[in-house]
Amino acid sequence: MRDSYSRIAEDYAGVPGQAQRPQLIERALLAAFAERILAGCGATVADVGCGPGQHTAALRELGLDAYGIDLAPGMVEVARRAHPGVPFEVGSMLELDRADGELGGILSVYSIIHVPLELRARVLAEFFRVLAPGGLVMLVFQVGDEQGRREEFQGHRIGIDWYRQQPDDLVTLLRDAGFDIWLRAVREAEGAEKVPQGYLIAVKPKVKIF
Repeated sequence: MRDSYSRIAEDYAGVPGQAQRPQLIERALLAAFAERILAGCGATVADVGCGPGQHTAALRELGLDAYGIDLAPGMVEVARRAHPGVPFEVGSMLELDRADGELGGILSVYSIIHVPLELRARVLAEFFRVLAPGGLVMLVFQVGDEQGRREEFQGHRIGIDWYRQQPDDLVTLLRDAGFDIWLRAVREAEGAEKVPQGYLIAVKPKVKIF
């Protein structure tokens, strides 16, 4: 996965839609996501699986102290060139280089779709660990039961596995990790999209004082 996305990073960023600003519904949900974080703990936000970095930049425009993290060094290089001054780093969502409770939010836009199904619980547990009480996680994903492997992209030989998601499955996994669900939404497919698009925002509960 890391090597494949690094290999295609330049071409991927040049494909219409891949490095553009978030669409209308995503902008609205990102604004709600940002407003709640700013009204709460207001801490740093990680854009996990940031790709070319457009969502990281959008979060910063909304007033958040956001940084991007991606498994592929090539993607990080592209993001740094496209968004000077925005911090990006190489890393894995399975082991985030942050202390317990350090982050105010985590954004995952079409990155959970590359996580093997049996590892999703581990990823969400890691998200829970690094979030402060009251912190939010937002997941964006393709809705469905299909899974597959892409082996070619614009002449490049690659090996990228993908897994569509069912919102109810992710809700269960989020709750099992300790989160409360704040929002769930599904947008019907439009344009070149083949399936509906899903959105979930969950909250790490604050510690109750008796």
